[in-house]
Amino acid sequence: MEVIQEVMDPEAHAQMVELAKASVSGMAKMGAGLGAGIAAVGAGMGIGRIGASAAEGIARQPEAAKDISGGSLILAAFIEGVALFGVVVTLLIAIG
Repeated sequence: MEVIQEVMDPEAHAQMVELAKASVSGMAKMGAGLGAGIAAVGAGMGIGRIGASAAEGIARQPEAAKDISGGSLILAAFIEGVALFGVVVTLLIAIG
């Protein structure tokens, strides 16, 4: 720390510290945005696969349509819950 103070005046050092803090804050917000996007895309892909598999299962066994639909709705709700948790965490990172 003494070496920095000898080479650089305190005002310039304070400006560099502020710039570094702003840069880290900006990167955290960018990362939070990417995280929210990835969580949303992952949830969309998961629910799409559930829907496709449910449609295929119902086509193969129409008599089991009620069981397949109920199971796929529960799975979709779990996926949405995980996606919502991911978005909330990334928003907390962006705010904090």
